[in-house]
Amino acid sequence: MLGCSLVLSVQAMYSSSDDVVELTPSNFNREVIQSDSLWLVEFYAPWCGHCQSLAPEWKKAATALKGIVKVGAVDADQHKSLGGQYGVRGFPTIKVFGANKNKPEEYQGGRSSQAIVDGAMNALRTLVKERLSGKSGGSSYNKQSSGGSKKDVVELTDDNFDETVLNSDDVWLVEFFAPWCGHCKNLEPEWAAAATAVKEQTKGKVRLGAVDATVHQVVSSRYGVRGFPSIKIFRKGEEPEDYQGGRTRGDIIEKAMDLFSNNAPAPELVEILNEDVLKKTCEDSQLCIIAVLPHILDTGASGRNGYLDVMVKMAEKYKKKLWGWLWTEAGGQMELEASLGIGGFGYPAMAAINARKMKFALLRGSFSETGIHEFLRELSVGRGSTATLGGGVMPKINAVEAWDGKDGELPVEEEYDLSDIDLDEDFEKDEL
Repeated sequence: MLGCSLVLSVQAMYSSSDDVVELTPSNFNREVIQSDSLWLVEFYAPWCGHCQSLAPEWKKAATALKGIVKVGAVDADQHKSLGGQYGVRGFPTIKVFGANKNKPEEYQGGRSSQAIVDGAMNALRTLVKERLSGKSGGSSYNKQSSGGSKKDVVELTDDNFDETVLNSDDVWLVEFFAPWCGHCKNLEPEWAAAATAVKEQTKGKVRLGAVDATVHQVVSSRYGVRGFPSIKIFRKGEEPEDYQGGRTRGDIIEKAMDLFSNNAPAPELVEILNEDVLKKTCEDSQLCIIAVLPHILDTGASGRNGYLDVMVKMAEKYKKKLWGWLWTEAGGQMELEASLGIGGFGYPAMAAINARKMKFALLRGSFSETGIHEFLRELSVGRGSTATLGGGVMPKINAVEAWDGKDGELPVEEEYDLSDIDLDEDFEKDEL
């Protein structure tokens, strides 16, 4: 499997008859964030083999912890906004929501029901000790706008709207509200929580703002605001559009991340020059796509640039996946090629590596937009043949010089002066 990417049977892993609470963007805030209980939450994908193996153990643990610790599960393949909100990058991921629901901790224990129960009880003891010592152990929903801070919602006015929003290169989601509006009051904590999460996840490239339309009537009337709350999306140089999504933080975050992906540049295509390049790219991404291109003497600069152009187009096409993209020259990283078994397929070659699972898949089709698209599409839906990385560890990487963008040059052979060499004058020539 590659990141649990082999499809077995895609079906609901938990049901109402289980003691596992099924969590979605519509009930997560109510069930988990506003709760005073300790929660263990699994983020899974139905097609993930490891998730399927965990499911019976998760159910046993939920039954054993019933009435003591809450146990839930999120289908993060279906509800990507929740997975994104909590930094889920692989499956299954287990988070412990304890004293501070806004900062869950990652569960690092075993995957048996006994290990899960032991981990839950340890977390529960920690929570109780914190409460005894006077630390807040309850929900911080009402204290910090349910996971967000109002400071991350930008206050917009008639005076600053154009400069802050319209002249910005960032994408903006703007809420027009009225202080007396009940729906606006319900939205406020969700908007604040989403603002914080979106700011962190997009590095400020997508922002959330709010306009008190009862005070700042010029900008509100300009955009035809007649009901509250009204939410509009602003991109530089484009007409604003109405936000049509749900009003939970998960819905808002999901839309914001879609906007971010659509407007974000494609990931950089990086040459593997040393071990740090490979390590950082692969460890920071769910998958890293690696191409081994023919030697520069075989293709010249134009041929190599043609292959790189194909990769750049694919990186743009799949930029929402947030994968890493790397390339190297044939013979430049022999241990990498050996661990992937690439040499036997000729060049150019391509592999997708899941560094967390030490699994990889090879491109078997053509090194073309069509061939690579089919390869990556199969990976995206959980299909494709995979194998364990040679030795189960990342290979050693040699430090090499960056390609200078030019054609290669054949090494200059040393010329020998034969004038001083004595030849045997008595040498008899062979006769035909």
